[in-house]
Amino acid sequence: MTAVQHIQRRIRIPPELGGRRLDQAAAAVFAEFSRARVQQWIEAGDLLVDGGRRRPRDRVLGGEWLALDAAVLAAGEWAQQAVPFRVVYEDAELIVIDKPAGVVVHPAAGNPDQTLLNGLLLHCPELRALPRGGIVHRLDKDTTGLMVVAKTLRAHASLVAQLRARSVRREYDALVCGQVIAGGTVRAPVGRHPGARTRMAVVAGGREATSHYRVVRRFPAHTLLRVSLETGRTHQIRVHMAHLGHPLVGDPVYGGRQRMPAGIGPVAQAALGEFRRQALHAARLALVHPGDGSERHWEAPLPDDFAALLAALAAAAGKSARGSPDD
Repeated sequence: MTAVQHIQRRIRIPPELGGRRLDQAAAAVFAEFSRARVQQWIEAGDLLVDGGRRRPRDRVLGGEWLALDAAVLAAGEWAQQAVPFRVVYEDAELIVIDKPAGVVVHPAAGNPDQTLLNGLLLHCPELRALPRGGIVHRLDKDTTGLMVVAKTLRAHASLVAQLRARSVRREYDALVCGQVIAGGTVRAPVGRHPGARTRMAVVAGGREATSHYRVVRRFPAHTLLRVSLETGRTHQIRVHMAHLGHPLVGDPVYGGRQRMPAGIGPVAQAALGEFRRQALHAARLALVHPGDGSERHWEAPLPDDFAALLAALAAAAGKSARGSPDD
């Protein structure tokens, strides 16, 4: 029998969402739920605006109160399956995991099972009682590193609120093409690519997106960056780095055709040729624990393939893979 979870929340629409359609603004506020589900709630009267019913296409001003009172089906139909991931930390409120490359986070069209959620349900079956199985944020299929998963409704609400308030600190290691001269900030809106709906792009009218980056190490034709997110848009780092003219190494969507730099040697060339995913790793995560209010932080080492690639580039440059950063 499929479990049902009753959700009641009251949240104010932030001023920066003024002018958007109601369904767009509500999907941003209730980020753990899909826009399609939010539209259904609006049409059914389960999601009210200042106490009244509105249409999904109606525009909001910002500052209105959204009241949600709805039943959510838990993940009763999702299978428990053995899916690889490493548990970094776990207690009664949350799980922090280190996701490997090649694992999709959540079931969707084209990926109905063998996802991280299926593996989490095998590890912790009680996650069925939570929206999206306790998953409050995502990593792309071939991005590795840290994710936090809620185990209780209290933790779920707290983590979603922290993500919305941008108080969760997330840092990524990113290897990009070309030499980045200095660190900086990208503030560029991200939305659906106008000509390719499966891709994202920097577009006028996209959602606000901010990425901060600094140089960790330079190689002759590449740069290792540390990127911190102020917002969490789909493919944000990949899109922002490509926008700067420094796409991620191995990115099959935003990197274009890979060109081998001249003079780096056969070992480095082979390492680059064999690295067939975006070189992006969620290395550090910090947040306020939903149970005791303490500040917690975790780190995950680079996966073996990423570390081997850096070692090959360093050897080709005549440098050690370990040492002081350039900046």
